Amino acid sequence: MVQNDTENLPRHIAIIMDGNGRWAKKRGLKRVLGHQKGVDAVRTVVKTTRRLEIPWLTLYAFSEENWSRPKLEVQALMSILRRFLQSERQEMIQQGIRLQTIGRTDKLPAATRDELAATILATAENNDLVLTLALSYGGRQEIVDAARAISHGIETGALRASDISEELFAKYLYVPEMPDPDLLIRTSGEYRISNFLLWQIAYSEIYITPTLWPDFSEEEYIKAIRDYQRRERRFGGTNESD
Repeated sequence: MVQNDTENLPRHIAIIMDGNGRWAKKRGLKRVLGHQKGVDAVRTVVKTTRRLEIPWLTLYAFSEENWSRPKLEVQALMSILRRFLQSERQEMIQQGIRLQTIGRTDKLPAATRDELAATILATAENNDLVLTLALSYGGRQEIVDAARAISHGIETGALRASDISEELFAKYLYVPEMPDPDLLIRTSGEYRISNFLLWQIAYSEIYITPTLWPDFSEEEYIKAIRDYQRRERRFGGTNESD
């Protein structure tokens, strides 16, 4: 077990889990086996986050753009997600983990939606860690959906254009009570945001590692958190030493 300084821990960590396909390709395996192996890294990260008592963790599990992948790969991903929910549900309950989702989840297959609903209901009273899965998610799509909801409010007279502010807009995001991520981690060495939490990561600290997601260990996770702890967050401001 890796030890970590418990001072100045991020309150919310968001992760772009990238590299499953490349991990499999490097080993001459089918891409689906990389996705299956990636589930082990998910378990490791969730377990470590809970141990460190970090209250919010958001994982980019399936983007809106991922629907363009081959049909068989999408089906395999949905199957892996269902099995993960079934196998981890009791552990989530016992560990005080509450599951929620963000994204256009109505596009998911019915069987997947059923497992999500069952797990969300079973963990609804937990508050030690909020695990958010971004599914059929896109940051631009979230902003568009919020703008549509606000426009509808104006059309019905519930809102006025003059009411619109950053604070009001944030209330129309998928999970308005979710705090902005303090730390955004991306695996596989790609320097892209990939349409993830575009509104929420305005001042997130970003950590990029070349490690492919299936190889992302507790040690690598702690390394990212330690790097965050050494940074000075200014949120566009300055300090006296500048």
